[in-house]
Amino acid sequence: MLAMATSTRPLPTPFSSFNSSKTKSIACLSTNGMKTGPVPLTHSPNMSTNLSSSDGINPIRRSGNYEPTMWNFQFIQFTHNRYAGEEYMKRFDELKAEMKRNLMMMVEESEELEKLELVDNLQRLGVSYHFNHEIMQILRSIHQNATPEDSLYSTALKFRLLRQHGFDISQDILNNFKDEQGNFNQSLCKDTKGLLQLYEASFLSTETESTNLDAANTFAQSHLENYLHNHLSGEQDGPTVALVRHALELPLHCMMLRVETRWYINIYERMPNANPLLLELAKLDYNIVQATHQEDIRNLSRWWKSSCLAEKLPFTRDRIVEAFLWIAGMMVEPQKNQNCRIMLTKVTAMATVIDDIYDVYGTLDELELFTDAVERMDVKAMDQLPDYMKICYLSLFNTITEIAYEVLKEHGVNVTPYLIKSWADLCKAYLQEARWYYNGYTPSLEEYMDNARISVGSPVMVAGAFFFATDPITKEALDWLSKYPDIIRWSATIIRLADDLVTSSDEMERGDVPKSIQCYMNEKGASEEEARKHINSLIKETWKLINTTQKENSLFYGKFIECGVNIARTGQTIYQHGDGHGIQNYEIQNRISKLFFEPIAISIP
Repeated sequence: MLAMATSTRPLPTPFSSFNSSKTKSIACLSTNGMKTGPVPLTHSPNMSTNLSSSDGINPIRRSGNYEPTMWNFQFIQFTHNRYAGEEYMKRFDELKAEMKRNLMMMVEESEELEKLELVDNLQRLGVSYHFNHEIMQILRSIHQNATPEDSLYSTALKFRLLRQHGFDISQDILNNFKDEQGNFNQSLCKDTKGLLQLYEASFLSTETESTNLDAANTFAQSHLENYLHNHLSGEQDGPTVALVRHALELPLHCMMLRVETRWYINIYERMPNANPLLLELAKLDYNIVQATHQEDIRNLSRWWKSSCLAEKLPFTRDRIVEAFLWIAGMMVEPQKNQNCRIMLTKVTAMATVIDDIYDVYGTLDELELFTDAVERMDVKAMDQLPDYMKICYLSLFNTITEIAYEVLKEHGVNVTPYLIKSWADLCKAYLQEARWYYNGYTPSLEEYMDNARISVGSPVMVAGAFFFATDPITKEALDWLSKYPDIIRWSATIIRLADDLVTSSDEMERGDVPKSIQCYMNEKGASEEEARKHINSLIKETWKLINTTQKENSLFYGKFIECGVNIARTGQTIYQHGDGHGIQNYEIQNRISKLFFEPIAISIP
């Protein structure tokens, strides 16, 4: 069963256990928590009265006031992408074959820096997954024949790419650019390309080597910010200015890969040394992948409409496209993961609906009943639920059964108990937050995070990905998963904290449990500015833990670990400019349109 076990690795202060069973009783006073008494529900500005009570009494219902979806059923069903046609696929295959020949020639003939730059461009343009074998050959040759570098740019780029691909490379490679006191040479201050690569490389540090790379991060960030300050103009940014601004907003290591691809294609096209073959390949691949995603979304839209969840539960978020965004960001190789993307998007959509039931609509008595029913996961348990919960419960039952069937068919393993336990854990975490809310209780940050790493919803998504990304599914693998491994914990931590930074004010206004910012402010007597600074520092420290986990576990569970890393990136990107999953956010709408509905213009020679 998916028991919530404490990791062997300590959490960054003030985090500790991941075990929600350690959550303090909400009925007790605590030195870190504050029992303030019940919050008067009538004080919430977003209330509505609903007559559908399970006991005949009219309860006061909260409302998230969510806006309708931007992408309705008709729009999705009539979306068409011509780049899935035979003409474009033929051209793509020609370009791919030519690029493979070029890569094989580079292994023997090209200079090291030229190889590194091509690998970097392949990755940022989103086509590296077509050339995994060739890229590993190139990087292996660079690692085996390492030569001292006299350029900060090439050294930092090599460090980042080799470490990304699992090669053992020490941070000491950067010592050549320090003075006798151990500080980075001031002569580097004007080397913008080198500083940019140093800044990007610094985000691949692990928990045991932070000093050197932390210093690199501080040094590079300071001088890159000065560079931007000195290049303010009303004109269109040149590629270097755009690259610097982009990195300072969100570093490459933390950015959702497909979002980065769309952005970088536009930048790469403006570079004087852009490779025309590679640029055309990247544009075609982007559009072909988009066509695949559109097919996925059309299928999901039909499922979502037939489920009637948005129609029967109008207080919930109608966000099937946003749910797909999470999974497309997590499972990045489109040709291999189509069925998985469909299944896990259903999981995400169900988690969103259930979250809204617990957060804004259900009474505490109703939520207790629903949690008990999910733990039992028996169709008969539906009889005890109020009418509005029944359709959601049965839809969840069907989703769990469908996933279990697919895994049993492919791997011969019954994972139903693991799926049920992961959903029961999620509902118990939601229920804990509801109890805190109804009792007017403010938890400590540690107590809040013990619960919030589950309630954020990503563990049930990532755990689901395990069954599709792991082959074979062994008893050893299931035992490892049952302990909620570090990659699930750390990715959930980043998503929860990134979410809180942009949504906590809205959620508190409608009537919700205090988030990490408010918990820290209450616990430490800190200002909101101080709390936000602290939460940002925790995100940065948690990325080091993710990097460590990736390094330690990729040999056995590489594809699954990659899912965990990618969902953390997706979460940071979705919450980069506001709530990308709840309210209608212009920035995320624009990104979704570009990712799924707006192909890049291209003409075939």
